[in-house]
Amino acid sequence: MAMDSLTLYKFMTLYMLNKVNFPLTNTQISDFFLDKEYTTYFVFQQVITELLEAGLISAETVRNTSYYKITDSGIETVELFSDKIPVAVVDDMDIFLIDNKYEMRNEVGTTSDYYLSANGQDYIVTCQIKEGSSNLIDINITVPSEDVAEIMCNNWRDASQDIYSIIMKTLMKQEKKQDKKQE
Repeated sequence: MAMDSLTLYKFMTLYMLNKVNFPLTNTQISDFFLDKEYTTYFVFQQVITELLEAGLISAETVRNTSYYKITDSGIETVELFSDKIPVAVVDDMDIFLIDNKYEMRNEVGTTSDYYLSANGQDYIVTCQIKEGSSNLIDINITVPSEDVAEIMCNNWRDASQDIYSIIMKTLMKQEKKQDKKQE
């Protein structure tokens, strides 16, 4: 019995999410479907909605970006039915993930957001670098206005590696000074 297109797209989405150990954004997944001309944007959004409703994937939204993860039920489903995905399509997905894995992991692993502080006057900017489920760095900075918070969030992805490097070098330098004092 032939599989309908919508079901195939669901299996494909589950396959992709199961192949990575980090969440993927709506844009990252839809780029694959649209670049390879498997389906339209609107059909892809229907696939995502139905997978969420079925509990096969979960979503977290940060600053207007949705991050999707496969659930345990989704893993069970894709393990049962991944052989239903044509080999050529699996090859396309594997190549896409191999070619883009570093950039995709970097994109989803470097996040920032802000919120109004408890005093109702300042904003707290939260900047993170994650690797898998571990936080490499998690910085909270209080700023005076929403405009400043927005600017900091917009600049975090490009500046994060430099900031992380400076923090590590500075903290390691302090550790070396203590070692010299103990000698």
